[in-house]
Amino acid sequence: MPIRSEWSLAREGVTGDTIGRLLKLTVLNPLFTLPLFLAGKYTIDGGRVAAGHATAFKHLKTLLVLGLLDKVSAWLDNAVTNNWTSDTYVWSQEVVVVTGGSDGIGKIVVHLLAEKGIKVAVLDVQDLTYEAPPLVHFFKCDLSSPSSIADAASSIRSTLGNPTIVINNAGVARGKTILDTTEKDINLTFRVNTFAHFYLAQQFLPSMVQSNHGMIVTVASLAGYVTAPSMVDYAASKSAAIAFHEGLSAELVTHYKAPKVRTVLMCQNYTRTKLFEGFDSKALFAETVAEEIVKAVLGGRSRHMVLPEMAWGIAPKLRSFPLWMQYGARKRMDNMMKGWNGRQVVQPSEVEEKKVEDSTVLVDGE
Repeated sequence: MPIRSEWSLAREGVTGDTIGRLLKLTVLNPLFTLPLFLAGKYTIDGGRVAAGHATAFKHLKTLLVLGLLDKVSAWLDNAVTNNWTSDTYVWSQEVVVVTGGSDGIGKIVVHLLAEKGIKVAVLDVQDLTYEAPPLVHFFKCDLSSPSSIADAASSIRSTLGNPTIVINNAGVARGKTILDTTEKDINLTFRVNTFAHFYLAQQFLPSMVQSNHGMIVTVASLAGYVTAPSMVDYAASKSAAIAFHEGLSAELVTHYKAPKVRTVLMCQNYTRTKLFEGFDSKALFAETVAEEIVKAVLGGRSRHMVLPEMAWGIAPKLRSFPLWMQYGARKRMDNMMKGWNGRQVVQPSEVEEKKVEDSTVLVDGE
C-alpha cells in the first residue's frame, strides 16, 4: 500500500484541495514564477514580452510575491514549531504506539508503518481485524481505564522497549443531543478522546524527554473547531485534545527542556469509517487521513495539519468570524447528522450491571 504522490488525484475526486495543490505547484510556485519574472525584468527579449503584456506581467509579480510569502510563512512555521532544531530517526530502532489500531484509520496507519520496517504496538479494546504483520504487536487495552493503560504500557516496554512515537488515534462518539447524553456517555467520551492522551503521555513521555527524542501525534478533529448538534460532547473532547497538543508543545521546551521531541496535530473532517457511517457522503477516505499522518511521522517534524486543507482558512478561525456566520455554520452541521449510524463496540470498563447493548459506544480511529 504505497503512499500516494502529491501529484495524484485525490481519492475524493476533484476537490478544493486538488485545485489549491495544483496552484501551489504551478502559478504560486516561485520555482516557476521567479525565472519568468527575472527574464522579463533583466533580459532584452523578456523585457519586450513584458512590455507588450504589461497587465500579465503585473499579475506575474503578484503571483510571485504571494508564492514567496507562502514559502516564507511555511518555513517559519516549520522552524518555530520544531524549535529551530533538527533530529534524526533510525526507523529500524523506533517503536510506535498506535491507539485504536485494530480498524479504521489506525489500521491503515499500522500497515503503512510496518511496510516501512517500523515496529508497531497496537493498543485497542477490540481484537485486530487483520492478520498482524511480523513487526506489529497487539496489546489489548481499555483506553478509558488508567490502570489498563498502565498495564499495557508495562507490557510494551518489556516486549519492545521504550516507545519513541505515540499516535493518539482512538476515538469514541455517541451522537446524542445534550439532554439525551448520559453521565456515562460523557465520562467515556472524555476518557478515551482526551484523558487517555494524558495517561499515555505520563507513561511514555519521560523516556522521550530523557533522550530528547520522540514524537506525540494527536488525532483530533475539525469538530474541535466547529461543533455539530448531536455531537457536542465529542466536539468538546476534541477541543480539549487540541489544547493538550498545544500545551504539550510548549511544556516540552519550557519545562522539560526537550526541544527535539516533536508534536503533530491532525484535525480532519469526518471520515468514511464505521465510526461515522452515514454521516456525510463528502467525508474523507480513511486512507487519505492515514497517509498524511504517516507522512508527518516519517518527516520527523512537528506539524499542524488540517484536512481538507481548504478548511484551514475557515475552521480554526471560525470563532473570529461574525457571530451570525458562526451560528449559521453550526446549525447547518445538523443536516450532516441525519443519516449517521456509526458502529458500536463495548468498552470493558463500561459493562456493569446493565445490558451490554445499553453500554455500547462507538470506538474507532476516526
